[in-house]
Amino acid sequence: MTSRSPTSWARALYSAVTWAAQPLLRRKLLRRAEAEPVYAEHIPERFGRYQPATLGQDGRGLWIWIHAVSLGETRAAAILLTALRERLPGMRLLLTHGTATGRTEGRRLLQSGDLQVWQPWDTPAAVRRFVQQFRPAVGVLMETEVWPNLVAICREEGVPLALANARLSDKSLGQALRVAPLARPTYAALAAAWAQTEDDARRLRLLGAPVRGVLGNLKFDARPDAALLERARQWKSGLSRPVVLLASSREGEEAMLLSALRTLGPVGRAVQWLVVPRHPQRFDEVAALLAGGGLHVSRRSQWVGGPPCGAAADDIDIWLGDSLGEMALYYGLADATLMGGSFAPLGGQNLIEALACDCPVVLGPHTFNFSEASDLACEAGAALRAPDLEHGLRLAVDLAGDRQSHAHAVAQARGFLDQHRGAARATAQAVAGLVQPLS
Repeated sequence: MTSRSPTSWARALYSAVTWAAQPLLRRKLLRRAEAEPVYAEHIPERFGRYQPATLGQDGRGLWIWIHAVSLGETRAAAILLTALRERLPGMRLLLTHGTATGRTEGRRLLQSGDLQVWQPWDTPAAVRRFVQQFRPAVGVLMETEVWPNLVAICREEGVPLALANARLSDKSLGQALRVAPLARPTYAALAAAWAQTEDDARRLRLLGAPVRGVLGNLKFDARPDAALLERARQWKSGLSRPVVLLASSREGEEAMLLSALRTLGPVGRAVQWLVVPRHPQRFDEVAALLAGGGLHVSRRSQWVGGPPCGAAADDIDIWLGDSLGEMALYYGLADATLMGGSFAPLGGQNLIEALACDCPVVLGPHTFNFSEASDLACEAGAALRAPDLEHGLRLAVDLAGDRQSHAHAVAQARGFLDQHRGAARATAQAVAGLVQPLS
């Protein structure tokens, strides 16, 4: 009997675990659907079963498959997709997601003939059914979404699978190396990886990924929604105080904000505070937390024709941005932004969208998921860094209230963004190079 290698044993064990976990996945989806009903939609797609059975098999054009697990990846995919449609005018988009927010955002990207389905759960059977159902000409995984069976079966079925806008933190590298017999062959089986930065490329190569270039970050090519920015400009004209935003806040950071506001005194009351939680399922929880802390809260979902202004605004301490797809509106309203996820040890969030909306950014100490973009922005004077949220609030208040400092920060941010654009066109060209029938 031929002995199996550690690599084959690792994938076999992983496959057994994912197979055994399927009932737990169904239970988890139904539980999450209580807060986000989208999770209850099309559950059979998670297991590679589609209605109708001939879905995607009409033979009209090549499927270009993009997998964007959640909201941030879907926004990056939108930037790439614009360039891809120019490069491959006959393409049809097959868009997959893992989360409800990703799927909701992704609906905006669909054109006639495109399809959107859930990412298959990473069992060999579900993945193979998915691949054989659609037979994509190429697959593009956004940023970090590398799954062992997905990669292996795409290779077996002759589907080139690439990792675009690829990033890998030191923490994620360490986690992958602890399961090296599973991780290394997975990364090595990719058709290509296009890294955001040289550091990302170095870490990806340590896992065996075929890094074909450092193309930059797609999010630098994002253009904010002009209609939302114009609405923000109109609303802002009626405000009597500058606005400071805590953007994409994560669990624990709103409580930190409450504590820090108590130390600011009159300084804190000179600005209008705005909080936009990262996850929509936390909107009600955050509203209750802020109200429980003694603040008068005005929710975006209750605004009619704009935020409270004039005398109606005098009793409002804080706005809660409880809507999806309106970050450009919130950044446009704000005179300075505190970037969520960076004040608790959660790795930060993407600061590029805020800068593109001419909104100066203050970062906390924890930006390890976006380290290079954050460090470069700070070095360029396009962002500031604070050791904690209390110091961050003071920096943001100063920025919001000082026209000269604000104008300087905006000018530095514009120059910084201009230096780093171009990833979308380069990535679209690289993806097109993998589509053999069109080359």
